[in-house]
Formats: sequence, C-alpha cells, structure tokens
Amino acid sequence: MNYFQKTAVFLVITFIAAGLMTPVPVSAASAVEIDRDARAALQKLYAKTPSAKVLGEKAKSILVFPGIVKAGLIVGGQFGEGALMKDGKTVGYYNSVAVSYGLQAGAQKFGYALFFMSDSAATWLDRSDGWEIGTGPSIVVIDEGIARSTTTTTAQSDIYAFFFSQEGLMAGLGLQGTKITKINK
Repeated sequence: MNYFQKTAVFLVITFIAAGLMTPVPVSAASAVEIDRDARAALQKLYAKTPSAKVLGEKAKSILVFPGIVKAGLIVGGQFGEGALMKDGKTVGYYNSVAVSYGLQAGAQKFGYALFFMSDSAATWLDRSDGWEIGTGPSIVVIDEGIARSTTTTTAQSDIYAFFFSQEGLMAGLGLQGTKITKINK
C-alpha cells in the first residue's frame, strides 16, 4: 500500500469512528434491566459455546457484562454494567471501566462473562476495593478455538473469561487495565 492509500484508509476509519462516537444520551440501567440482559447474554453464550455451559455448572459464581461499549481514536475507553450470579441468583452489580492509549480507531460493543472457579477467586471481588484485572487471581481468556477443547478436566485456573456478541469496527480486544467495581442498584 502506498502513502496515499494508507492516508485514505486512515481517514475513512477516522470518519467512521467519529460518527460512531457521537454523543448519545445515556441513562444508567436499572437492576431489573441489568438482570434481564445478563441472563439473556449468558443463555446466548451457553447456546453458542457448550464449554461455557459446562464451566458455568461448576463455577462458584459468574460475573456477566452483557454490553460493554468501547470507542477510541488514539485514546480509548470502555464502560458497561453487569451482574454477579451465584446459584442462579443475582447477588451484586458491577461496572467495568477501562482507558487505553495507542494506535486505535473505531467503536464496538461486546459482552463478556467471568467464571469464578474457586472460592478464593469468587470472594476476590468482595475483598478488593475495585478489582483491576491482572492484579488478582489468574485469568484465562477463552476464544472460540480454546472453547472447543475446554472441559472441567482441563479447566485448572481460577477465572475464565468468554467474550461474545462482538459488533462494531475496532481491532483488538483485551482486559488489560480493566477495573471492575461493585455498584449499588
């Protein structure tokens, strides 16, 4: 690709990202909305990824963020609210916030679920005052390839993360620097 083609591609991505990042009135979701969306998202994940359902049956608790919104142009950010479920019941609400910097442009929406497999991992959220992924228990990100071979026999880590329902135009996805904080609803 020559200089002019690269510049044209960059400008197109920039204009698309700017259009996607136009401010939209935002209102905080109610507890009922978060519960409904988290349960629906978890059921969709289970239907698409059977290994998630297997882990879900063994997990001590599951934290589901059904709709994380991420946008950026050099500097980016993401935000979403989710529910912590234990034995099929919601026991708490959390938000997920992250800021990033780098070569990035675009916007996307996605969900993720964290499966807490041990008692110590499950209680980490309550013991910490805002949990930053990467500073607590070990976490394994499960993609579609790994999901096919994951079973309760091969599942040996404290926490497993599944991403799902990805929509939008932004490259890369990770949890580095993401802070998860308990909120009152």
